[in-house]
Amino acid sequence: MIKVGILGVGTVGASVANILEENADIIEARAGKKIVVKHGVVKNLSKDRGVNIPLSDNVDDILNDPEIDIVVELMGGVEKPYAVVKKALESGKAVVTANKALLAYHRYELQEIAGDTPLMYEASTAGGIPIIGAMRNGLTANHIESIQGIMNGTTNYMLTKMINEGAKYDEILKEAQDLGYAEADPTFDVGGFDASHKLLILASIAYGIDAKPEDILIEGIENITQTDVTFAKEFGYEIKLLGIAKKVENGVELRVHPTMISQNSMIAKVDGVMNAVSVVGDRVGETMYYGAGAGGDATASAVIADIVDIVRGNHGPMLGYKKGLEGSGLELLPEEEIVTNYYLRMEVDDQSGVLASITRELEKFNISIESMLQKPHSNDERVKLLFTTHKCQEAKIQEAMVVLKKLDCIYGEIAMMRIEK
Repeated sequence: MIKVGILGVGTVGASVANILEENADIIEARAGKKIVVKHGVVKNLSKDRGVNIPLSDNVDDILNDPEIDIVVELMGGVEKPYAVVKKALESGKAVVTANKALLAYHRYELQEIAGDTPLMYEASTAGGIPIIGAMRNGLTANHIESIQGIMNGTTNYMLTKMINEGAKYDEILKEAQDLGYAEADPTFDVGGFDASHKLLILASIAYGIDAKPEDILIEGIENITQTDVTFAKEFGYEIKLLGIAKKVENGVELRVHPTMISQNSMIAKVDGVMNAVSVVGDRVGETMYYGAGAGGDATASAVIADIVDIVRGNHGPMLGYKKGLEGSGLELLPEEEIVTNYYLRMEVDDQSGVLASITRELEKFNISIESMLQKPHSNDERVKLLFTTHKCQEAKIQEAMVVLKKLDCIYGEIAMMRIEK
């Protein structure tokens, strides 16, 4: 018999406890051993958790219990869970965590501490989608060329509503909050930070990149308007908040931002609260992983899959490799060296010579226009000018935007979005 302790019996923790009890027979058949939850730890003992397990508010009741084989960490946060997981590993207990923030900041330290003690984390990225297992095991024969992921259901739900129903950002944010998809403070989701944590985990498995969220380009969906949505539709694009990891000649690009992608791509068709991750390997080509990215049962499914893998003895190196990847190692490409296509939106005077002035400034940075659209403005003397560029460097587009803002014919801020082709 394998005994489990759960640190944090909230929505996911309660689902883990209940699934292990209710599906005990099928889980035992697949694991080869009976798995039971011996103990759970919570902050507030007065709150009903809907579980049939002993509860306490002291983590040491699990960490110091010699009978507990596997610790499931579902506490949330970074530094306190790090100390708890470190202690569990040092005492020889296997650990399963769903804590993406913990891994975004401490995955390499934890890998070192864990050594041969299992530390599994399938539920940390894209909920119930088995993307970690696919990358650690299923794609081991491949150099990973790129990863593109819709890794946050809240933002995908909001963008789907904005695109399909014409909803405005503020309206759909309130609806997402009312439905429980977005928190009262939605910054972690809509600002792209949640997705960045998940991207960093996947990038470590694919490329061995040791980066923190502060090291990479992160932008949210807060500034997307119906004007941008209309342009995207007219030119055959969908707008998605994507986490992107891409191997290029001189390093690896890591970035999270709203992205215009072709309506014909598989990932463009993923709507609502669902998540999806596209992984391109040099031998297998593109593979696609789709499913529920959050929710108690979906996330608990991934947690229990890790528990079963540990019981079976199927665990390996935490990040999936025993020595450095890609020869001497790939470096994180500075964000100013990213190269892609861009979309720009600006408010300009409705008069001749304006477009010529703009293109003249862009030419100074070797930026050329690929397509253009003009939309009316509520002020009859102005128009909204929308255009896309051919491929250029991030540093150049940023420098060009600074110069363009100084032109007398341009008003307010210039909005920019990246395009992936």
